[in-house]
Amino acid sequence: QVQLVESGGGLVQAGGSLRLSCAASGRTFSTYFMGWFRQAPGKEREFVAAISWNSGRYYADSVEGRFTISRDNALNTVYLQMNSLKPEDTAVYYCAASRRPPTTGWGRNDINAWGKGTLVTVSL
Repeated sequence: QVQLVESGGGLVQAGGSLRLSCAASGRTFSTYFMGWFRQAPGKEREFVAAISWNSGRYYADSVEGRFTISRDNALNTVYLQMNSLKPEDTAVYYCAASRRPPTTGWGRNDINAWGKGTLVTVSL
């Protein structure tokens, strides 16, 4: 089982940028589909982005064109570059690993491992 640790969250003004990182333990990182979910206060956890082992990418409509997911299999790390941030992007962001390809979307039950989350706050 892979273990995940996020970093890079913080406070940023609307229109700004942040890059989240997720470091994974274990030798099987490259065999997982990796991704990000987020959960805003009082809301359900929602899918944000995912990436396959060979860098096929999938995005939620709400972040398409603003966020970019990438991975470095040599470093066992996945990244989420977030640009043009909006107050509605405020949430705890969770790194996720799955054996299931996200071609039809991911639900929480599709995830094999979760990180503990990192808080992103976007102010006006």
